Amino acid sequence: MSALADRLAPWRFVAAYLRTRWLARRLRTRDDVMAWQSGRLASWQRRVLARVPFYRERAKGPFESLPVTDKAMVMADFAAFNGAGVSAAAGWTAFTGSGRVGRYIVGASTGTSGNRGLFVISEAERWEWLGVIVAKTLGRLARARVALILPLNTRLYEAAGRSGLIALRFFDLNRGLADIAGEVAAFGPDTVIAPPRVLRYLVEAGVAIRPRRVFSGAEVLDPLDREVIETGFGVTVREIYMATEGLLGVACARGTLHLCEDVVKFEFEPVADSDLVVPIITDFTRSTQAMARYRMNDLLRLAASPCACGSPLRAVAAIEGRRDDAMTLCGPGGEVVVTPDVLRNAVVDADRRIDDFRLVQTGPKQIELTLRDALPEEAAAAAAAALARLFARLGVTAELRLSRVSGFTVSARKLRRVERRVQG
Repeated sequence: MSALADRLAPWRFVAAYLRTRWLARRLRTRDDVMAWQSGRLASWQRRVLARVPFYRERAKGPFESLPVTDKAMVMADFAAFNGAGVSAAAGWTAFTGSGRVGRYIVGASTGTSGNRGLFVISEAERWEWLGVIVAKTLGRLARARVALILPLNTRLYEAAGRSGLIALRFFDLNRGLADIAGEVAAFGPDTVIAPPRVLRYLVEAGVAIRPRRVFSGAEVLDPLDREVIETGFGVTVREIYMATEGLLGVACARGTLHLCEDVVKFEFEPVADSDLVVPIITDFTRSTQAMARYRMNDLLRLAASPCACGSPLRAVAAIEGRRDDAMTLCGPGGEVVVTPDVLRNAVVDADRRIDDFRLVQTGPKQIELTLRDALPEEAAAAAAAALARLFARLGVTAELRLSRVSGFTVSARKLRRVERRVQG
């Protein structure tokens, strides 16, 4: 990108903002959404994919013929998936240093599963991302004080502070919530974007803030947390579905998560023996790193009917967790996969007094359930019994161990109430 393009990049913010707001009015039906995607995809495939080494020949065929990729495949040959020629080695060096390779910005995921992913974007793409997210979260252009409380800062967010409209302050979770809570209160945000466990902490710790908008991001928004947060702040928590792979969804004012189909094409891979799907995404706004038919690691439950807000963008009933947190147990006919939502429901439905828990598979048959010390014994017993009934119904072998803790620590690490820590 030229120096002139660098100087003009902030105008991409205005263009992306106006386009997103226009599309919110223009796209009224599913047919409208599909027609918009079709036109943008065809153009993007010709202009962008043809310049990316991995897709140079593949881009000549129909979109449906493109191979499905994933994080492991992309990271194995990172340079082949971006038009800037940035290798994984150069990307990691830049990420731990200046955050740039030439004119390009490099960022990375938090690496929840131990497998971190890189991304590389241009200055113009960064401003475009900002325009889309502002249009979908803040709505009309107006000054806002945004507190962003996350475990990892990236140069994506710097553009917001330079926009002249948004006073954005990043609070690093790695410093510990107890240390930054006072600073958050002193900043006095009208908008807070944070993981749900952090939002819950701010409520339960009585941190003196009165935000008008609260967004949950970076991890699954559990109904256990939603109730506490909405009661404490007195506003609807709106979920932001965002990953290394880009901005994927934003909840409407009613609290329903809508996929960002105006910038991303979604395909869905069914999960066996469940009503869950795994999204396969194509971001047709990216021009540096190609994200084409990329399989995510998330488990979604799509809404059975459109949202009452009237948006034609597909509604998601819930993000239920990650594919690699589905527990694999031994049954009479072989392995049985039990998804996080099924396990979570067994625990929380056992007794209404259960307001937090951890359920971890530590071995082929070993599962540990952790509950608070303050939870009455009969409630803990009910949770253990509910899991035993679930395992019996599924015909799987599982050894359940129940442990108690005084409280669950809020750390920089992403919260996964249901987690699989065994390989194979």
